[in-house]
Amino acid sequence: MPPTHTLTIHYHRDFDGMVSAAVLACVLRDRFDEAPAWRSVNYDQRKDWENFERGRRFAIVDFHFHQRAEYWFDHHPTTFLTPELRAAYEPSDRWNWDETSPSCPPIILEHARERWGYEIPERFRAMSHWSDIVDAALYKDVEQALFDDHPALRISRALAASPDADWTDTLVGAMTDGTLESVAQRADVERSWQRAVRNRDKALRQFPPTVLSTDNNVVLYDASSNKIRRERFAPFFHHPDSRYSVGVIPTRSGFHVTAGQNPWNQPPKIVHIGEVMAAYGGGGHRAVGGSNAPSLTDARRIAAEVAQILRQRLAETA
Repeated sequence: MPPTHTLTIHYHRDFDGMVSAAVLACVLRDRFDEAPAWRSVNYDQRKDWENFERGRRFAIVDFHFHQRAEYWFDHHPTTFLTPELRAAYEPSDRWNWDETSPSCPPIILEHARERWGYEIPERFRAMSHWSDIVDAALYKDVEQALFDDHPALRISRALAASPDADWTDTLVGAMTDGTLESVAQRADVERSWQRAVRNRDKALRQFPPTVLSTDNNVVLYDASSNKIRRERFAPFFHHPDSRYSVGVIPTRSGFHVTAGQNPWNQPPKIVHIGEVMAAYGGGGHRAVGGSNAPSLTDARRIAAEVAQILRQRLAETA
């Protein structure tokens, strides 16, 4: 079956991925007269990755490499699902991977400037800057991460109270021609941000009882109940001396194990969390990663094992 005409940009459903999709959509529109569509993609869609979007034209940003992607840009060190896919990748006019980049948009923008003569708009420079901060947790302190209301951070926090799974597609559309300020001022973003702020405050109050242990400066917690609000930086807000956190959280499709390094109290020897989580079918970056689990029992087992791995690594450098 020949590919359909319209190219769809698939992006990871977070701030980094949304900016990446908006950037690539504008570049393709301005430089190649494309009129792409866009749709988010998530980890549960990797199950039959070989047949992903077969018969359709597609691009992928901020997500796993696919050899049929017409355009592909990513920064995750765990982006290649098989050795065969790793062998199939070579930098080209339409593919670029840089695992040292804090986020994906800078890769796309620099590639477009160098390869396609794209003049980078100031609004995309601003989005790229904040994408680095959000995705690599380059906040100056935990207070900025939790309480700053810069437009980029309002948008990012609003995603935690998304009205539906397709809302990010709407925001990508707004980002293609708007600024961070104009997107943050949207009524739907304001409503979601206000709801997310209330959830943040509740999550900070609810976090302490979820903690199972803090041995060796690794916080292990279980927030698998749907009655518990979740906040990424709650472990480091309540336990600033910790080096890592590992937790169980619910998702729309089941349960997820999340692990992260404390950005404001980094360990003396770095453990690549993405590689640790890859052993459990997940992935991520050096400082943060995750894995979906088939059941709550499996999620709890994986979380305990990951916490023990991190504790052992810390003990080795003590």
